[in-house]
Amino acid sequence: MAVVIEKPPLWRRVLPVFQGFDWPLLLIVLLLGALGLVVMYSVAHELPGRFQAHARNMVIAAGVMFLVAQVPPQRLMAVAVPLYAVGVALLIAVALFGITKKGAQRWVNVGIVIQPSEIMKIAMPLMLAWWFQKREGQLRGLDFVVAGVILAVPSLLILRQPDLGTTLLVAASGLFVIFFAGLSWKLIIPPAVLGVLGIVTLIVMEPHWCAPGVDWPILHEYQRQRVCTLLDPMKDPLGKGFHIIQGMIAIGSGGLLGKGFLQGTQTHLDFVPERTTDFIFAAFAEEFGFIGVLVLLGAFFFLFWRGLKIALEASTLFARLLAGALTLIYFVYAFVNMGMVSGILPVVGVPLPFLSYGGTAMVTLGASLGILMSIARSKRLVQT
Repeated sequence: MAVVIEKPPLWRRVLPVFQGFDWPLLLIVLLLGALGLVVMYSVAHELPGRFQAHARNMVIAAGVMFLVAQVPPQRLMAVAVPLYAVGVALLIAVALFGITKKGAQRWVNVGIVIQPSEIMKIAMPLMLAWWFQKREGQLRGLDFVVAGVILAVPSLLILRQPDLGTTLLVAASGLFVIFFAGLSWKLIIPPAVLGVLGIVTLIVMEPHWCAPGVDWPILHEYQRQRVCTLLDPMKDPLGKGFHIIQGMIAIGSGGLLGKGFLQGTQTHLDFVPERTTDFIFAAFAEEFGFIGVLVLLGAFFFLFWRGLKIALEASTLFARLLAGALTLIYFVYAFVNMGMVSGILPVVGVPLPFLSYGGTAMVTLGASLGILMSIARSKRLVQT
């Protein structure tokens, strides 16, 4: 007698793939993505193909997020060391025979042209979270020294390219892991105090330090000019200070409710520089005003809160460190981008997540969201 096995319907077979997804996080990401599509349509409707490419990048990032979300944290931990090693090897390749564009040597051809520093935005927190997971229960001061070396090697290679913005993001992702792992406040407060004193000294001594011919250690000349321009953009309003001044004008001209969709005069008359990438926040603020900015900030703060909640509820040290670091990187992205467009931070080329145009950066964001989803999903599946 033949046994007939009834095949379950498609929805029942697909349902396990979505079980455990953090839906609040997914919904807020969809909101940010929708805001990104709206503002990109406005600022790029005069640039053929830019909006379509941005939408395509979002679809690819969503696919990457979905695929990474299926990988359990244990598997992610297994790829930490190989991914870090490959990333450092590619950064060395960039230093030796990389491709130079606009005065920066940041790309390498491995069959396709890639920017290895983007890999390190994921590889760095993965590697350090793996390191501290292996040392759990037996952490010593030397372990933090080793972590510092792991962080310093790729950061210095990226800074050499030069790429200050990406160096900041990669270094921050590693520092967040080290901080969450239990770095003593005694080691954090002195550098923080020195940094504040350095900033105050720079502001007070600005006429001297920003005088022609004065060299700064470590920083390149163009980076020195960006800092000096931030301190006094009106010294060269039609040159180096133009970007900051026009960004602030666009933000201020939006008023309470904004000028309206497609109605941003500063944006569409080409006064706002890099309006689809670094300065897209200025275009958003001009067209949607203070209320629109509050909505955008609210969405980002909910994203930060949800990510940190996932980190706090994670079941392993590796997952907690990784989720916490990736969440705070979104904060750094948003704070630095909005700060440089608003004139409170130097222009360092950091995109605004989900709004700025950029394929590689969008895929990196999708991968980091997928990791957060994976950590949240793993916890829920264990509980059930």
